[in-house]
Amino acid sequence: MRYFVTGGAGFIGSNYVHRLLSRGEQVTVYDNLSRKGAEANLAWLQAQFGTDGFRFQRGDVRDIELTMATAVDAQVIVHLAGQVTVTTSVERPREDLESNILGTFNVLEAARLSAHHPVVLYASTNKVYGGMEDLVIEERETRYAYRDYPYGISERHPLDFHSPYGCSKGAGDQYVRDYARIYGLPTVVFRQSCIYGPRQFGIEDQGWVAWFIIATQLNRPITIYGDGKQVRDVLYVEDLLDAYDAAIARATEAPGEIYNIGGGPDNQLSVWHEFAPLLEELRGSPIPVARGPWRPGDQRIFVADIRKAHRDLGWTPKVDVRSGIGRLYEWVRENQSLLTTHLGCKLTVDSSPGGQSSAR
Repeated sequence: MRYFVTGGAGFIGSNYVHRLLSRGEQVTVYDNLSRKGAEANLAWLQAQFGTDGFRFQRGDVRDIELTMATAVDAQVIVHLAGQVTVTTSVERPREDLESNILGTFNVLEAARLSAHHPVVLYASTNKVYGGMEDLVIEERETRYAYRDYPYGISERHPLDFHSPYGCSKGAGDQYVRDYARIYGLPTVVFRQSCIYGPRQFGIEDQGWVAWFIIATQLNRPITIYGDGKQVRDVLYVEDLLDAYDAAIARATEAPGEIYNIGGGPDNQLSVWHEFAPLLEELRGSPIPVARGPWRPGDQRIFVADIRKAHRDLGWTPKVDVRSGIGRLYEWVRENQSLLTTHLGCKLTVDSSPGGQSSAR
């Protein structure tokens, strides 16, 4: 199969490209390399498969002509490119709109006008459900919890785009669905929860699981926004890629499907009060943190109801939270120099007894 992966040098994209190439697929990586770590991920792929092992095109999905020309032969389009943080969307809403709405529209047009009628998979977000203020949320000692949704939030939950990021991703989400209804394109929308794993160059504003692990090992300051009881269901990246494969395989049978994809109720934890003990166990010492105010659009809890994906795709997460965090912690430990280089901080060594590397 011929795959066209936008954002293919990003965290999820590079992991998926690696999987595709490992099983002999033909892949075009399309990326503007603007994200931290993208160049490192591209270099990793080239080291693994050679510079001729796949096609790389530096480009931006906002460029309709280049996007269409590069995607012309694709049988599967995996659209992962775009603006990815709520805070950036608030600061630069036009950039967010152009990347996520116009960029997604351009990808869809490339698919619509293609002679190959490609499958289109779109990475959406749970932020399309907004703050969900109408739900009854119970505050417990270490976390928030739904009173009435033991399985989490399903795809039938009303949409409520909150923040420019929620609006732009939600608009793309609905465009992708409608191109299946109006033009018959075989499309799939994944409303993704928190994805984590190797090759994630997490920063404070995006990729919080990776960022906390990176900051913990490199002695970078950690700020907890809100009270730290916010709950997320987290999903290891390889489990996500299993879901991609399963959805692409059946996309032509049921075009226009939408799936909430995350760790589900069995892989949820609060962003600090339950995550911190795992990190402190791995680190072997307490982790100091600063406190900040709640951020716009921050949900007190989001847990995906993943039963539809299980019913339709036969998919369920395999990697539990403890194992996945342990794997990512080890990857960060083995790649400290790479991370400090591409995250723009300087690695120094604490020479005191029991000292660790630190980044500044």
